[in-house]
Amino acid sequence: QVQLVESGGGLVQFGGSRRLSCAASGRTFSSLAMGWFRQAPGKEREFVAAISRSGSTTNYADSVKGRFTISRDNPKNTVYLQMSSLKPEDTAVYYCAADGRSTPWSVTVSIHEYDYWGQGTQVTVSS
Repeated sequence: QVQLVESGGGLVQFGGSRRLSCAASGRTFSSLAMGWFRQAPGKEREFVAAISRSGSTTNYADSVKGRFTISRDNPKNTVYLQMSSLKPEDTAVYYCAADGRSTPWSVTVSIHEYDYWGQGTQVTVSS
């Protein structure tokens, strides 16, 4: 069983930056493809970014491309989401997810392919 714990959420001003972290345990971290999703009030959970097991491949939603960066530190069992140029529409609960069945260089985009989820961390962007 994989446990995921997000941190780093909070209140940010329009145009500001924030870095989210997700610490994983319970399985060799380099065997997990990782992703970030978010869910705003009244909306479905949506894909934000994903990174392959090796960290060599990434993928982003169009809405965050050029503003957000996903990265991972396998020795530290942690995946990060660096967010910049934040907008009010980025306000959401951000979730970390892990896919334990991916190949080393592939990214997982579909929410249905993730096996494990964190509890989420709230990010609020004030205008």
